[in-house]
Amino acid sequence: MMAGIRAKNTKPELLVRRALHDRGFRFRLHRTDLAGKPDLYFPKFKSAVFVHGCFWHAHDCRLFKLPKTNTEFWEEKLMANRKRDQRNLINLETQGVRSIVIWECETRSTSDAFATRMDEVARWLRSAQV
Repeated sequence: MMAGIRAKNTKPELLVRRALHDRGFRFRLHRTDLAGKPDLYFPKFKSAVFVHGCFWHAHDCRLFKLPKTNTEFWEEKLMANRKRDQRNLINLETQGVRSIVIWECETRSTSDAFATRMDEVARWLRSAQV
C-alpha cells in the first residue's frame, strides 16, 4: 500500500509550482545535492521550498489523524519523519540555503487563502534577492 504513495509531483506540490511559476519564479526540482531534496529550489535566491503532506509529516491540523491500527508503528515512523525534516532544515541552513515549508492543508484552503499564502512565499523569496 505505501509503495503507491508518491514522493514527487504530488497534487499539492504541483499547485505550489504552478502558483509560484505564475508569479514569475523559476526553480529547479528535487535537487539531490541539497539536504532533504527540496521540492523546489530557487538558485537565484538560494532558497528551498518543501511541500509537506500533513499525514506523512504529522502536521497538527485537521488532515492529520494517527491511525487506530498499528499505532505504535505509525507514531514511530511519523516522529522519525519529523526529526529528519528538522535535521534537513538545519543542514540546509549550514549550506547557506534558506528554507520554508508549505503544508498540504494550505493548498486545500480557499483559493483566496492559498493565493495569499503564495504571495507571502513570493515576498519571502524576494527578500533574499541580492
